[in-house]
Amino acid sequence: MTVPYPVDYGGVVDLFYKLPALHKQGVSIHLHCFRNNRPEQEKLNDYCVSVNYYDRQIGHKGFMPGLPYMVSSRKNEELLDNLLKDDYPILMEGVQCTWLLNDKRFANRNTYVRIHNVEQDYYYQLFESANSLLHKIYYRWESYQLKKYEQSIVSKATAFWGVTEKDVAVYRNRLGCKTIDYLPVYLPENQDIKCREGKGNYCLYHGDLSVDTNEKAVIWLLENVFNIIQVPFVIAGKNPSARLEKMAHAQDYTCLVANPGEREMQDMVSKAHIHILPSFSKTGIKLKLLNALFNGRYVIVNKHTVDGSGLEELCTVAGNASEFREHIKNLFDTPFHEKQSLHRKNLLGTIFSNERNAIQQVQWIWGV
Repeated sequence: MTVPYPVDYGGVVDLFYKLPALHKQGVSIHLHCFRNNRPEQEKLNDYCVSVNYYDRQIGHKGFMPGLPYMVSSRKNEELLDNLLKDDYPILMEGVQCTWLLNDKRFANRNTYVRIHNVEQDYYYQLFESANSLLHKIYYRWESYQLKKYEQSIVSKATAFWGVTEKDVAVYRNRLGCKTIDYLPVYLPENQDIKCREGKGNYCLYHGDLSVDTNEKAVIWLLENVFNIIQVPFVIAGKNPSARLEKMAHAQDYTCLVANPGEREMQDMVSKAHIHILPSFSKTGIKLKLLNALFNGRYVIVNKHTVDGSGLEELCTVAGNASEFREHIKNLFDTPFHEKQSLHRKNLLGTIFSNERNAIQQVQWIWGV
């Protein structure tokens, strides 16, 4: 996995919060992680017996014939040697960390893969969303390699765990994986519903704006929704492009907040009246959606955002730009009530529980 702390973007939420949850169940964790320009973190020692850091092979050194770059660039001999020093079960976070499944020395080890996305589909969607020709070429090639690679590993690990029922169904039905189960994402400890009642001041889209699919979603909103209705719209997230900044600043009722800190971001989430979260990615689970449901008021999404998540009834689902505009008009002057928070608490509490997740993982791995 990547260094899972600080928890400053959605991709590390599940990675980090499973550590204290498993630690509480008495699991001795030996963590192996790739730096990916993220510094070593003393905090990880609170939950792990040992923490080992490695570097990826970036650029041309990371390419190997017939393999996705995301996998081949994480082939690290020091990591493999360290794993061979014991006979502990191995949990790989994401398809990108599964190189060792191709190594015969690990053929008899208990190995488990956490599926974060159906990667071949995710990279194809990145290809469709990218504006840069170079990005398009890379995403299309990676998707092609992942289609072969994901098919090749489904029988090599002891078991797989997906983050959504939809991803589990794809692995089970399309790829023929017989050992995959659904395991909900781990969330911040003591996560509780903190939705403010009453009215907020604006609509909000938040996410990593450097990701092509997220930028595509924001541009779509600017060109098809908020160019027509006169409602305050805030865009917040990491590393927006110059193009996106220019488009946002050109609209009278829109502002863009680049690289907000965690506290500032959560303040914006709590004060928004409507979270506008369309997605052009059909796999995985959107952590920004969970953040909005736990800490925000109304949420309007499209089908891709919630499909397979079990969260459809907590959101307003729009099918096109006209429906987004209509739902925004209907909800913007409608106060958010306590009974809506209670409904969220009841449903989210049945799906997401770090303790229940950890107990389930321990049972799957050790049978206890």
